[in-house]
Amino acid sequence: MKLALIGEGIAKSQSPDLHQRLGRLVGIDTQYDLVDSLGVDGFDFPATVARLRHEGYRGTNVTFPFKEAAKNLADTLSEGVQRVGSSNTLVFENGRIHAQNTDYSGFISAYRRQFADRPAGSVLLIGAGGVGRAVACALGALGVTRLFLVEREQSRGESLSRDLNAQGIATQTLTADEAESRMTQFDGVVNCTPVGHINHPGCPIRTDRLNDRQWVFDAVYIPARTDLLMAAEQHGAAALSGVDLFVFQGIDAFRFFASNQTPTTTIDAQVTSVRDHYFKQLVLNSAG
Repeated sequence: MKLALIGEGIAKSQSPDLHQRLGRLVGIDTQYDLVDSLGVDGFDFPATVARLRHEGYRGTNVTFPFKEAAKNLADTLSEGVQRVGSSNTLVFENGRIHAQNTDYSGFISAYRRQFADRPAGSVLLIGAGGVGRAVACALGALGVTRLFLVEREQSRGESLSRDLNAQGIATQTLTADEAESRMTQFDGVVNCTPVGHINHPGCPIRTDRLNDRQWVFDAVYIPARTDLLMAAEQHGAAALSGVDLFVFQGIDAFRFFASNQTPTTTIDAQVTSVRDHYFKQLVLNSAG
């Protein structure tokens, strides 16, 4: 099974390791290639997808900055793609392209695994980019009571707020200062910006008012223990690592890719061991 990831600056992606590991566990010989647009003048995304189809690839994952373009190439759109407006997974089957958004489904899976039936409550979401939009829609599916959105680019934040309200997800925008002053009012705090990543160190918001009644999620997973998550732990808040989103969105994508070769129950049986592997590798080792 030939798979790929198309994106910009993806040389250090863990996706090849994840998909090839899953392939070994379920008995599917899996090749996973990185198609990096970084430094490529005139990179043509539609032509790249067409080339992969011609060369017999089963599908491709898609990351920044091509997720919206991926949706526009598809013949069919999943519920997640329709809600989020972008796609991170394209499956090639019977001459057609099927678009999925496993950031959406993966966050739902990760949240339920970590927090079971804990209500999402009212949530502060920082970042209205592609992952932020997917997580916001997923929070809607999880029953968030109200979403408070902080986005440095005002027009992007207002656009996402309008879209979420149209879906019935009560949303309002706040400035960072307003959010920090109201921190104790939120049940959950979610970071979907690059701040905290190894290439963008720091914390996306002040954390001195976090408390043990809250849950905190950081989409960043390199490093796994971001400043935000370490602050959450120090204040007794329940933490959800970006490692879990990485693992669950990848497992969901692999399910779609392998659907013509193995039952989903075969993949389901490997979920715990795969999650534990990456949690140990990325979280526990970084703590040590």
